Amino acid sequence: MTWDWSAVGDFMPQFRNGLLITLQALVLGSLISFALGLVWALLMRTPSRWVRWPVGVVTEFVRNTPLLVQLFFLFYVLPEWGVTFSALTTGVVAIGLHYSTYTMQVYRAGIEAVPAGQWEAATALNLPRTRTWTAVVLPQAIRRVVPALGNYVISMLKDTPLLMAITVLEMLGEARLFSQEHFQFTEPLTVIGVAFILISYPASLLMRALERRLVR
Repeated sequence: MTWDWSAVGDFMPQFRNGLLITLQALVLGSLISFALGLVWALLMRTPSRWVRWPVGVVTEFVRNTPLLVQLFFLFYVLPEWGVTFSALTTGVVAIGLHYSTYTMQVYRAGIEAVPAGQWEAATALNLPRTRTWTAVVLPQAIRRVVPALGNYVISMLKDTPLLMAITVLEMLGEARLFSQEHFQFTEPLTVIGVAFILISYPASLLMRALERRLVR
């Protein structure tokens, strides 16, 4: 087996397209998971069990079923009910929804870690409930959970190849297409592997540095 640099050059245009799609899915999926996870966490703290129970059922179901099954359901089943999205939009929504059930637990842990004295001080100052959450609780909770949220971003990056199953040509999808067209597998798959390392490893180092900074 010999390494063919010309194959690498031929693959580069498709690789750039796949990288753009991968990063787009990662960024948008992360934003959805962070926002929706916070919503789930806040709803689970409401006094009404008629709110907590449905949220708990939905999040447990999503967390305990494979992301690939959810991708297939959203992409193939929803159109039968008249709900149709593009493949990329479906993938972004699926990733965001799936990981929001994990970020919910992160937010919940961060909220519970806020010292009781902070809640008592807000009550003593007669702060409105909304003000208590936005000015006292959430800033402290989110500061504590940023590193853990960053770890889930890396996990989402490593799950983006699953989007290939619903015809999204992210990095691995483009590599597979190139390999089938040119009968060359080593070069494109190696490029993809290196790309994932170059993205995920520096990101993990950044998360560690951020964690050390935040715990000071």
